[in-house]
Amino acid sequence: MEKVKKSVVIIDYQLGNLFSVNQACRHVGINAFISSNKDDILSADALILPGVGAFMQAMSNLNNLDLIDAINKKVRRGTPIFGICLGLQLLFTKSEEFGSANGLDLISGTIKKFPNKLKNKEIKVPHIMWNQIYSQNKSWNESPLKELNNFDFMYFIHSYYVEPTGNNSILTKTNYDGIEFCSSIIKNNIFATQFHPEKSADKGISIYKNWALINDLI
Repeated sequence: MEKVKKSVVIIDYQLGNLFSVNQACRHVGINAFISSNKDDILSADALILPGVGAFMQAMSNLNNLDLIDAINKKVRRGTPIFGICLGLQLLFTKSEEFGSANGLDLISGTIKKFPNKLKNKEIKVPHIMWNQIYSQNKSWNESPLKELNNFDFMYFIHSYYVEPTGNNSILTKTNYDGIEFCSSIIKNNIFATQFHPEKSADKGISIYKNWALINDLI
């Protein structure tokens, strides 16, 4: 008997790289579809929260679409979620963007802006480049990064970065002009990256595949 594929909802809140994420999912065999319907989210086997843009606008859109409670309920019940770029940031407590804005608070931490200057050195913001990810003490063997090597390059585009409360959720870090920041996290059923795996060539696509395999989605 053919195995029934589990459903993965790519959450559409009107800010995001939905097409490229959906293409990456299809490439590795994930049964994904794009939706902004809370009933789809509540019935999904897993969620992907992508995003490019402003934190406050994203939370406003999620609220207007009545998706916040549905996402929180699913994730707190153990449904796997994969956050990407802004989608990673939204999982945290709050952002300092435009003063202060509350996030989904599924993981404790704050979103901060890259400074324009560090030790009298100008820093180009946003951070747009291929940059290295690395870990000093956490193995990737049981994570979606299992096919990557320490200091592999991934593609970044962002002006804000996450500062988790404590180090328990940090999977990788990245250094940008002397600023070391958290570039991916993993905590129970929550996995998220600041970089864009779908724009990071074959090794990035392997992250989608291994996330799906770990969560029995393909």
